[in-house]
Amino acid sequence: MKLRNLVLFLVALIVLIADQASKAWVIENIPLNTSYDIIPPLRDIFVLTYITNAGAAFGLFPQLSIVFTFVALIVSCVIVWYYRSIPAGQWLVRFSLGLQLGGAIGNLIDRLRFGVVTDLFYIRYFPVFNVADLAIVSGVCLLMLQLSRAPAQSGVALNAPESSQQSDSSGSNSA
Repeated sequence: MKLRNLVLFLVALIVLIADQASKAWVIENIPLNTSYDIIPPLRDIFVLTYITNAGAAFGLFPQLSIVFTFVALIVSCVIVWYYRSIPAGQWLVRFSLGLQLGGAIGNLIDRLRFGVVTDLFYIRYFPVFNVADLAIVSGVCLLMLQLSRAPAQSGVALNAPESSQQSDSSGSNSA
């Protein structure tokens, strides 16, 4: 297996292990719907809180749990399929897709095992989340960052004025 192909599965595996291990610890050690001060001086900012979530982000649409199960499965398959077409040298894209794949599979496992997703990290002013959620969001942000930088790296800026795209010696605007 080539190193570039290994990136997807290695990153996804690390995310999956961290996600499932943290969820297992919370399930075993914290009663449902309660919190634990993991770092007492930070209790007003960060605590572990064991809750379950049948819906999507922020607990939205809990009645669509089965739909989210299929979406996670489809997204995982699409990531693996798309990954093969990524050009060499696109390590940030590969890494970001590994994060997203690991997160999608982590939450998919919860939905298949329990019918709900286990959430555990509470940071003040944010909804409770888990390692899988963090990996998915981080992966999407990294992918957006890379995609926003890609045109500039190729020498063509997005929404550039026509005058800055002159490349021939005749002085005419040709795009």
